[in-house]
Amino acid sequence: MHCTKRITADMLWVGADDRRLAVFEGVYGVPDGVSYNSYLINDEKTILFDTVDKAVAHNFFDNVAYGLNGRKLDYLVISHMEPDHAATIEDIALRYPEATIVCNAKIKTMLARFFPTDLSGRLHIVKEGDTLSTGRHNFTFVMAPMVHWPEVMMTYDLTDKILFSADAFGSFGALNGRIFADECDFMHEYLDEARRYYTNIVGKYGAQVQSVLKKAAGLQIDYVCPLHSFVWRKGFGDFLAKYLQWSSYTPEENGVLIAYASVYGHTENAANILAAKLSDRGVKVRMYDTSVTPSSYIVSDAFKYSHLVLAATTYNAGVFITMEQLIHDLVSHNLQGRKVALIENGSWAPVSGKLMRGMLSELKGTEFIGDAVTVNSALAEGQLAELDALADAIAADITASTRA
Repeated sequence: MHCTKRITADMLWVGADDRRLAVFEGVYGVPDGVSYNSYLINDEKTILFDTVDKAVAHNFFDNVAYGLNGRKLDYLVISHMEPDHAATIEDIALRYPEATIVCNAKIKTMLARFFPTDLSGRLHIVKEGDTLSTGRHNFTFVMAPMVHWPEVMMTYDLTDKILFSADAFGSFGALNGRIFADECDFMHEYLDEARRYYTNIVGKYGAQVQSVLKKAAGLQIDYVCPLHSFVWRKGFGDFLAKYLQWSSYTPEENGVLIAYASVYGHTENAANILAAKLSDRGVKVRMYDTSVTPSSYIVSDAFKYSHLVLAATTYNAGVFITMEQLIHDLVSHNLQGRKVALIENGSWAPVSGKLMRGMLSELKGTEFIGDAVTVNSALAEGQLAELDALADAIAADITASTRA
């Protein structure tokens, strides 16, 4: 039985929600599920934009059949070859043998790698600026390499001013019966998950996202149809402003993210005392225990806040494993332009501060604030002055940034 949503007079959402998936891409927890979006337009010729993950294939096939209502499928447009969107391409091609597959040259190469069926004779290869007409609708294609795979492309409907944006402008979270972002309070209910989606999936490729945003700036856009999450038909400017910040690594807020890795609570205690002192100075603080909170959430807030404090014990002459993983993720996601303070702990040879500094120095524009605080097993009474000095340095820098 079909479950579709109408977007325009001649376009249906034919995707599906997945709430059984626990971990997206084997890495990112999705406690609220995720949607896989596909769009069908019934014009003089029919055109389907992307397919879905194999987990929801049955729902998808029912939706497409309902949307076509006995018509043949003329075109399948492929935006992105990642299997959460491409796993059912071969099935659709076999179910609708008259459909022409519209893709770019890089997608053509990937199709042959993913599927045993030879689809090469059914391909219509497009490049930047090429057009395709289905009757009333006229489409043009926008290449978006490394947003976030090299083959990605977007499609723009010149007629109804619709941008099919591939993985851009998506979010974690199931749609729960809705389809438009204005059917919920997106900026309050979904923004954190949209940021976590962006920073962890696309965050490394800020320069490439900026390039695509410049292309899109010249278009009138009345609808944005991403491959995950809601369709935008109003209020998109507010969300676009967030993308401009995230892709340029500009903090959303002046505040401090404190992440700590503590084995027996002494490093945590130092982090808590610093947090209290920062709060006394009027500084907004967000704290995470790296052994409890998956790094995808912490990476997201590292993009959100202007200042970071990382506190970790020394472990096997290195950085405690969960903090090491977090820093690895921050570096691999290319976070830039953050102010960082460090707290280290070690009972006989504290080296975690030096090692964290070395790892974070790989990030462009990283600036270290204040003197690193070294805890030898447990914080000594006389060290409160060190934490006061660090809190003063961070608060002063945030005040200066706010006035700038």
